[in-house]
Amino acid sequence: MFNQFTSKYLAKLLSYGLTSMVLVIPVFIYFLLTSSLWLGVLSVGVFLFFVAYGTYKELVDKVSSETQIAIALLKQKLETSEAKESMWRQSLKERASGFPSLFKNISNYEKLMDDALSGYLTRKSHPAYSSSEIVKLEAKRRREAETSQRVTQSIIEYYENIAPFLLDYKEQEFDENEEIAAGYSEEESADPVTNFLTKDEYHKLSSAERNQMALDRFWKRPNKPKWLLGRLYERYVGYLYETAGYDVEYTGIFKGYEDLGRDLICAKGKEIVVIQCKNWSQFKTIFEKHIFQFFGTVFQYKDQNPNKKVTAVFYTTTEVSDLARRFGGELGIEIKEKFKMLNEYPCIKCNISKVDGAKIYHLPFDQQYDNTKIEKSKGEIYCQTVGEAESNGFRRAYRWHAAKETSAA
Repeated sequence: MFNQFTSKYLAKLLSYGLTSMVLVIPVFIYFLLTSSLWLGVLSVGVFLFFVAYGTYKELVDKVSSETQIAIALLKQKLETSEAKESMWRQSLKERASGFPSLFKNISNYEKLMDDALSGYLTRKSHPAYSSSEIVKLEAKRRREAETSQRVTQSIIEYYENIAPFLLDYKEQEFDENEEIAAGYSEEESADPVTNFLTKDEYHKLSSAERNQMALDRFWKRPNKPKWLLGRLYERYVGYLYETAGYDVEYTGIFKGYEDLGRDLICAKGKEIVVIQCKNWSQFKTIFEKHIFQFFGTVFQYKDQNPNKKVTAVFYTTTEVSDLARRFGGELGIEIKEKFKMLNEYPCIKCNISKVDGAKIYHLPFDQQYDNTKIEKSKGEIYCQTVGEAESNGFRRAYRWHAAKETSAA
């Protein structure tokens, strides 16, 4: 501030001194000649004072003006910040409903753009009034459709974020090869094996050969849908626990959305292992939200079964983030990451009927496969090949065959 005053003061002295020389210098000389030196000095002092005061007043006015501008800018920023905060709070409140206010504002902005185009059609040298009306109508339909789509997408993303397991159910169709399935009678088409064999193969091969060929092709078929890959992974982990002596309940397969993230419930005496399985691609990562969601459902299960020793294991084919791994450790959840499924593992279920003691085997695409439990104590086993199952005295299930329905396990 002092440096500014000094520089401006000297500049004004020079400027005012040059412009007022015709007045000040003659008066000063007059006072000298009349022996009134003190009046000359006084006049110069008054001159210097008024220059200093003018300089000070200019600086103060400038600072005041700059301060007022700064205050106005701060007020404007504060109002903008408050407006943004209000909009942000409103958006957070509307998150579960798809941010309708936000998308309405976007739609209003797009309406202005559309109105400008429509107005141009009526103002050009050769007006196109009918085209303008069509543009208005179609633009309105487009804006409404886009707003609805944006709201719907936001709601879907919101639910997928708070319930990560929903991502596993995006694809629910198993695309069967129609060319392979063609050429069978209605009764033969009911046999799932026909989805993997040609008509000639089905009729020329023996029962054991075609069942084995169908099983081989089932494993080798590319582009399996996500829901089937997820199911196979759950079956594989369940198989590992069944062979270890656990009674496995496949809640993820049977309850779907209602499984609450508990894909497998494995019981052995009072010991219960709650398992969640994620058969994801290598490019996806398990984050802490997935661990939190699983912890919540395990906590609920523990609360409902106070007399059981409940533990939790999270199986995934992909990587787990560092933070998710730490949370798993803190929350008592064992994490098996990069746990790959062994293709063509002994997946044939060899079951003994409780009705008539018939020894029946089920292939992974058979109707009653997931309903069938293997109990080693009763002589039931898993087999890797059809030949192995049949050599142990088991025959293929007839669940697809209406005439033989009563003989199935």
